Amino acid sequence: MPSADWLRARFAASPDWTPLLTGDGLSFHKPEALRAASVLVPVIVRSEGLSVLFTRRAAHLNDHAGQISFPGGRAEQDDPSVEATALREAQEEIGLAPSQVEVLGCLHQYVTVTGYRVTPVVGLVHPPFSLTPDALEVAEIFEVPLPFLLDPANRQSNVVVHQGKRRHYYAFPYRDYYIWGATAGMLMNFQAFLRA
Repeated sequence: MPSADWLRARFAASPDWTPLLTGDGLSFHKPEALRAASVLVPVIVRSEGLSVLFTRRAAHLNDHAGQISFPGGRAEQDDPSVEATALREAQEEIGLAPSQVEVLGCLHQYVTVTGYRVTPVVGLVHPPFSLTPDALEVAEIFEVPLPFLLDPANRQSNVVVHQGKRRHYYAFPYRDYYIWGATAGMLMNFQAFLRA
């Protein structure tokens, strides 16, 4: 079972790896039309082991309403880095103070069908901490044990036709949650990085 120290060492070693997925947003958007965004992949250091924090997006949102995601969003002009974007967005969406996040590093960018070039920023979060979801964006906050997400038996491989194009996607059903789309794609890349 991975530990916080093991994750730190993994990112410090910067292993040579290739992402499994880069997203299929370029099938729907020109590269110059993509908007920069970052998400925080918050790995919670619990006494019983590591878990990953997710949000369920509010039902009224235009993009990905009701879907499971990492806290994050589009970059703003004042953001000095992709890490700063992820930390700012996590604070705005779920009330997680940047000072409580130990940033480990970034995964490869993922291009979404909604036109974003997303950089996942992985960070450790040590309890205790308090969260306050922004009701305009976040319906729920929950955690999934990291070992569950790393077990190949817990993922699905599916196909859907979107705008006349056949799309392959992964999914991680967990209890009443269905983690799929870009979030699941980033999780697949996280797995590839950890196993490189």
